[in-house]
Amino acid sequence: MAEFIRVDPTSKVPPYEQIRTTVAMAAAAGELPVGYRLPTVRALAGDLSVAVNTVARAYRELEQAGVVETRGRSGTFIAAAGDDQRAEALAAARAYAEVISRVGLDHDEAVDILRAALDSARPTG
Repeated sequence: MAEFIRVDPTSKVPPYEQIRTTVAMAAAAGELPVGYRLPTVRALAGDLSVAVNTVARAYRELEQAGVVETRGRSGTFIAAAGDDQRAEALAAARAYAEVISRVGLDHDEAVDILRAALDSARPTG
């Protein structure tokens, strides 16, 4: 169904975040075109052997970020809104990945650094 989405049960990254990141990056890279219909929450949860709430949380966060839109019973689709923002974010992510590779940090440490930066950039109040 959604062969591009994988969940690594041994990862320190929560499964919902793995799903969210995979879909967001694929959408930003154009691998998932605008209008692409994602699997239902239940179907994807079954395919990935995760809880329905795990997929629902990933989809909810993707919708809040403008990556996907839910059209009632029609399903969840890659949204057109936010393409420019995703393209900018993808460019920044690629630049960050190049720096991480150049300085020799492992992926887990790179993700920890990024999370800390995102947390410090989050508006308060």
